[in-house]
Amino acid sequence: MSESHNRLTTSWGAPVGDNQNSMTAGSRGPTLLQDVHLLEKLAHFNRERVPERVVHAKGAGAHGYFEVTQDLSQYTKAAFLSEVGKRTPMFIRFSTVAGELGSSDTVRDPRGFAVKFYTEEGNYDLVGNNTPVFFIRDAIKFPDFIHTQKRHPQTHLKNPNAVWDFWSLSPESLHQVTILMSDRGIPATLRHMHGFGSHTFKWVNAEGAAVWVKYHFKTEQGVKNLDVNLAAQIAGENPDYHTEDLFNAIDKGDFPAWRLHVQIMPVEDADTYRFDPFDVTKVWSQKDYPLIEVGRMVLDRNPENYFAEVEQATFSPGSFVPGIEASPDKMLQGRLFAYGDAHRYRVGANHNQLPINRPIAEVNNNQRDGAMIHGNNGGGSVYYEPNSFGGATELPAHKPAAFEVTGQADSVAYNHDDHYTQPGDLYRLLSEEERARLIRNIVGAMTPVENKEIKLRQIGHFYKADPEFGQRIAEGLGLTIPQGE
Repeated sequence: MSESHNRLTTSWGAPVGDNQNSMTAGSRGPTLLQDVHLLEKLAHFNRERVPERVVHAKGAGAHGYFEVTQDLSQYTKAAFLSEVGKRTPMFIRFSTVAGELGSSDTVRDPRGFAVKFYTEEGNYDLVGNNTPVFFIRDAIKFPDFIHTQKRHPQTHLKNPNAVWDFWSLSPESLHQVTILMSDRGIPATLRHMHGFGSHTFKWVNAEGAAVWVKYHFKTEQGVKNLDVNLAAQIAGENPDYHTEDLFNAIDKGDFPAWRLHVQIMPVEDADTYRFDPFDVTKVWSQKDYPLIEVGRMVLDRNPENYFAEVEQATFSPGSFVPGIEASPDKMLQGRLFAYGDAHRYRVGANHNQLPINRPIAEVNNNQRDGAMIHGNNGGGSVYYEPNSFGGATELPAHKPAAFEVTGQADSVAYNHDDHYTQPGDLYRLLSEEERARLIRNIVGAMTPVENKEIKLRQIGHFYKADPEFGQRIAEGLGLTIPQGE
C-alpha cells in the first residue's frame, strides 16, 4: 500500500505532523488553543458514545440472507416473498432486554430477535423476541414495566421488590414469567434459540384480501439452554460469551440458520377465537393454525465494525413493505411510534441514511436537513408534494388495506382476561425435571422480595394456573396459600 493511503490525517483530510506531543508555549508552557488536531481529537473522543438503548442495550449482530422455500403469494403481495428461491439480504441483532451495554450475555432475560430485510420495496423490520409472548399487552404499561427491570433510583441496585410487585399486580405477565423462569430463560447460545415476531400482523395479497399472521423462526441448530449455575459462572468469567460464540461460529464457516414459519388465521376467525388473537400475552394453538414454512434465514457474514453496524442498526416494527401491515395489537400499536422515536433521539433524525440502515430500494422523499445528513441532501430537487415540477408523487396502489373500526373511543382493556389457562397448559407440558428447575428458579428469584403480600399475590397467580404450580412455589418460599385461592 502506498504511503498516501497510510498517512494519518485529521477528519478534514489534512496530514497530522505530530500525534505524540501537544503544541505548547515552550517545553513547560500551557497548551495552545491553536493545536486544532488536539482539540478535534479530544472533542471527538468525548462524543464517541451515543446514548445506549434504554432496552436491548447489549447485543450482537450478523449479516446474512433470507431465501424463500414456499410460495405464499396467495396471502401476501410482499415482493421479497414472491417466489421460491428468491434471496433477500438481511441483518439481525440479538440482544438481552434489561441489562446495560456492558452487562452479561448469560443472564435470565428474554432475548431480542430483530431482523432487517433489505427488500426491493424498502426495508422490512421484524422486531421480535425469542419468546412467542410478552409480559404486558398494552404499550401504556411499558415504561413502568421497564422501570421495574432497571435500577432503584436511590440504591442503583436491581430491585426484586419492584419486579415482583409489578408482575403480581399484572396477571397478564404470568405466561411470559413462566417461560422466562423455565429452562429457556437462559439460552446456551444465540444460535440455539428460536425467534418469534410475537405480535399478530396482517398480510394482504395482490387482490386486497387479508389474513392475520404470526412469525416463528425455528433454529436449525436445535434448542439448547444453560444450567443456571453454569450461566452464573460464565457471566463472571466471560460476560460476552454469546457475542463471542456467534462471531466465532460465523468466522469459521459454521453458519447458523433458522427456518421461518408462519401461522395464518382467516380475518373472520379473530371475532370468534377462544383467545383474543391480538393479545401478545397469548399464543395461537398450532392445532388450530399449523405452522407453514416460508423460507430459510442464514447468517454468513460478521460485521466489519461493531459500532457502525450493530450499535447503529435501528429497527422499527413500523418499517413495513407493501403486503405486510399492522394489526390492532395494542403493544404493537405503541411500538410503531416508540421505536422510530427512540432512534431519532439516540442516533439522529437521519438514522436511515447510515449504511447499515440504508435501504437498497431508492429513497425519494421530501425530508431534508437535520444532523448527520448523508449525500447531497436532495440537492435542488423538488422538496414538497403535491407539486408541478416532476417531484415524487404518491402511489395509491400501495395504500394500506382498509379496515373496519367499531365502538366508542375510550381507554379499554382487552375483552378476554383469562391469564391462567395458557401458563397452566405450559406448566403441565413440562417434565418433572423441568418443573423442578422452574420452581427452583422462581423460588430463588422471589426469595429476596421483602413484602409477604407481594409473594402471596404472585403465588395466587401460579395457583390459578395450576394448583400444584402454586403449592410448590409456596412450599419453596415457606408460605401457606390462604384458603380460597
